[in-house]
Amino acid sequence: QVQLVESGGGLVQPGGSLRLSCAASGIIFSIYTMGWYRQAPGKQRELVARITSSGSPNYADSVKGRFTISRDNAKNTVYLQMNSLKPEDTAVYYCNGRWTQDYWGQGTQVTVSS
Repeated sequence: QVQLVESGGGLVQPGGSLRLSCAASGIIFSIYTMGWYRQAPGKQRELVARITSSGSPNYADSVKGRFTISRDNAKNTVYLQMNSLKPEDTAVYYCNGRWTQDYWGQGTQVTVSS
C-alpha cells in the first residue's frame, strides 16, 4: 500500500519560512520523481517544484529563488524549504510521486497571513 504523508504546514507571517516534509512508503522511493503541488481556493492545482530520481530540481517561476526542494533517499522523504513566503503562497500543498503512475498525499495547509 502506497502512502505519501505530508507534514510541516501551518500559519506563518509574510516573509517567514516553513519546511514541508513528505514521507513515502510502499514505493521504491529512489526511482521516483517527487514533486510538490499546490492548490489555492478556486484555482487549479499547480506544480511548485519537482526533483528527479537523480536529484535534478525544477521550479515554478513564482517560487524560484525562494523555495528549495530536496530529497533523502535513505529516509524515503522529500522536503520543500519555503522562504520569503508571500500571501499568494497560501494553498494546500500536495506531495506527488511519479514513476509509471502518480501517487498523491492528502495535503497540508499553508497559510501566509499577518
